[in-house]
Amino acid sequence: MTTGGTEQRKLAAIMFTDMVGYSALAQRDEKLALELLDEQQKLIRPNLPQFGGREVKTTGDGFLVEFPSALAACECAIQIQETLAQHNAAVPAENRIHVRIGFHLGDVVCRAADVYGDGVNIAARIEPLAEPGGVCVTRAVWEQVHNKLAQPLERIGAKELKNIQTPMELFRIVLSGEKGAKAEGGRTKAESTASVRTPSAWRSAWVAAIILVAVAAASWLLHQSGRTAKAAGHITSLAVKPLDDFSGDTNNAYLSDGMTEALCMALGNISVLRVPGRSSVMKYKGGQKSIQEMAKDLNVEAIVEGSVQRTTTNMLLTVQLIEAATDRHLWATNYKRDLSDFFVVQSEVARAIAKEVQARLTPEDQARLARTRTVNPAAHEAYLRGRYVFWHLTTDNLEKARTYFEEAIQLDPQMALAYSGLADYYIGLQFPPGNFPPQEVMPKTKAAAQKALELDDQLSEAHTSLAWVVMSYDYDWAGAGNEFQRALELNPKNWQAHFWQGFYLAALGKVEAAVAAFKHSEELDPLYPIGFAALAYYWGGQYDRAIVEQERVRKKKPEDVFVQGFFGMIYVQQGRFPEALKALERQVAFPGGDSPFTQSVLGHAYASAGQNEKARKILSELLARKDQSAEAIALVYAGLNDQDKAFAWLDRAFAQRSLGYAFKVEPRWKNLRADPRFAEMLRKMNYPP
Repeated sequence: MTTGGTEQRKLAAIMFTDMVGYSALAQRDEKLALELLDEQQKLIRPNLPQFGGREVKTTGDGFLVEFPSALAACECAIQIQETLAQHNAAVPAENRIHVRIGFHLGDVVCRAADVYGDGVNIAARIEPLAEPGGVCVTRAVWEQVHNKLAQPLERIGAKELKNIQTPMELFRIVLSGEKGAKAEGGRTKAESTASVRTPSAWRSAWVAAIILVAVAAASWLLHQSGRTAKAAGHITSLAVKPLDDFSGDTNNAYLSDGMTEALCMALGNISVLRVPGRSSVMKYKGGQKSIQEMAKDLNVEAIVEGSVQRTTTNMLLTVQLIEAATDRHLWATNYKRDLSDFFVVQSEVARAIAKEVQARLTPEDQARLARTRTVNPAAHEAYLRGRYVFWHLTTDNLEKARTYFEEAIQLDPQMALAYSGLADYYIGLQFPPGNFPPQEVMPKTKAAAQKALELDDQLSEAHTSLAWVVMSYDYDWAGAGNEFQRALELNPKNWQAHFWQGFYLAALGKVEAAVAAFKHSEELDPLYPIGFAALAYYWGGQYDRAIVEQERVRKKKPEDVFVQGFFGMIYVQQGRFPEALKALERQVAFPGGDSPFTQSVLGHAYASAGQNEKARKILSELLARKDQSAEAIALVYAGLNDQDKAFAWLDRAFAQRSLGYAFKVEPRWKNLRADPRFAEMLRKMNYPP
């Protein structure tokens, strides 16, 4: 597009080159620096016109070059580095020339013979980020060349560039002879296409051979000295960084999130690896934290990162394994698969990473990883969309999740996962912001979980959902125990099964076992289900230990008002009423803190502290609520020591199946325990002796 007589705007690939160490060399030995600069220009210039490159100008010790396409620029950059590598192999170390190359595909303004604009500025900023002898490109270039270029590309990550408003996603081209991304079948892409490469590839092959000999010699020397040349074999913990979506459509985020969760689960199936779950790693989606920071937060040794790109019927998954301490790329690959192979791919990635870190697979691990299946792409897409919105817990999103799960079932009535998702939806309705009555949703939860298991009795998630129903609604303690056990047999790394089993054990008074389950859950998903070990101690009457545990939680969540609220519950049992009331009043005043449950906790605390007038005011508010909770009302009456009304409301709660499964161990019912009606309630709730 012409904007003036001599000014033209167009899309172009802009390359910058830079001679590494030139300024320092010029100060040390100006004559040699000028000789090498002249030699560099002689080596680089002949390559430019071969790929349609236009030399705009030299930039001191580098070049600014314009290309008609991103692919042409990549091929030229690769040939330049191969030419320099051949030169360096034949000259003394002091005469070697190392160049960084960076380029970007963007909008530029051509004025006379020069180029200007953001496209030029970005290319100039990324060139210094290339390694000596390397090539760095932006995502705009990657999108154009990743499936056309013989060499693989490895993702560097999002980087903030000086005077560039938005962080740029950068990649490096893995040149011949480097350890880098592998194509399917274990061969590098460069190897797989070696027979059709230009003569420059043969020159590169000699350089690669020299490098391989040097690596082999170094490896032998390290072995002789009793050390290992490869640290990957020591990795026993890793995390999956949320995958990037390169489909060019923000509506496809469900696919990258779904694959992230799938990889967490598949890698978690390997017994010797500790892999934080979805809830923890998704906190790093779109964030600016580095690989090292993420690894430190999650206490892991390596990070799996990558991207997903979707076409009409296929997906391209690019994955790499990075050692956090050294930022070293240990392994990388990409898979182009039909969308129906979603679970096949996750298993292949898990097996490849297990092999790379030398993780020995048990027969049980192998059996779990072997449970791959093809899917109906449309049904699975609906399921993934449902899971995507389900995790964003709002009333609207829960309803969207239900719609997607039901759509998946209509498209594939045999899809067990969709029924399992539907069961989780109904469970979610019981908690804020839904607060639906158990009588309304729990039978539907049970039916959905049972249907999922009828279609696939190997679904650990469905066994977990069913365990929750039979514990909290049916009060079937033996049945719940069996379902939790089965869920964990199928997937020992199912953090939700450990988490909910902790409540089950605590409700039965098995404090230490409950604490162990909660701690195990926290190890598996360290940033999500923290703090519930304190609840087990609280239900067990061990208030000092509950305080110690809760202090640990407060260090992780210092501003969480609900963490402070739980301190208030413990303080009530210790008779520390001023501290308790301060914490609980703050909790109720906080947005989202005015539920029937939190109001009843404060009302009970007022009554326990002798402030009966305030307790009765809250009682009146609870009685007037549309979302009335019989158990919440009974709790305030219990605090006021009005036993008849407390039991009357408890009977109503039991009839509604809304009486909490922890009734037997909850210390706030202590005023009622001597009454025969308490023992009768325990009998009706089927508590084992």
